[in-house]
Amino acid sequence: MSKYYYTIGEVSNLLDVKTHVLRYWESEIPAIRPKKSGHQRRYTLQQIETLKKIKDMLYNQRFTIEGARQKLKQDKSLITDARDEAEAKQKLQLSAQLPAIAKDLLQLREDLKLIKDKCNKITGHK
Repeated sequence: MSKYYYTIGEVSNLLDVKTHVLRYWESEIPAIRPKKSGHQRRYTLQQIETLKKIKDMLYNQRFTIEGARQKLKQDKSLITDARDEAEAKQKLQLSAQLPAIAKDLLQLREDLKLIKDKCNKITGHK
């Protein structure tokens, strides 16, 4: 999965659930409110993950729809909005850059130590 948004048909195929079932879950569970472009629903990766959990709760763990809704309310990490997604993407990008930044900082620190040592030799300080 490398796209930002997926259609209801794609999500239906991915989860092996009929589209009308997804629309019903959407109407019953506030955690999954896809964007609508015209008449097409667009699901994010986080919403798809939430749908997978809902499917598991309903089909495998035998929750009722109300029970699944309550469980999702308790688990705040499953309930996201656009701001949460943007923040998550930003954190992911930052964490991907951290090794390079850490390496640069270590190199800078070593360079500063060398400069300090040279200055101390010139001035006679330790």
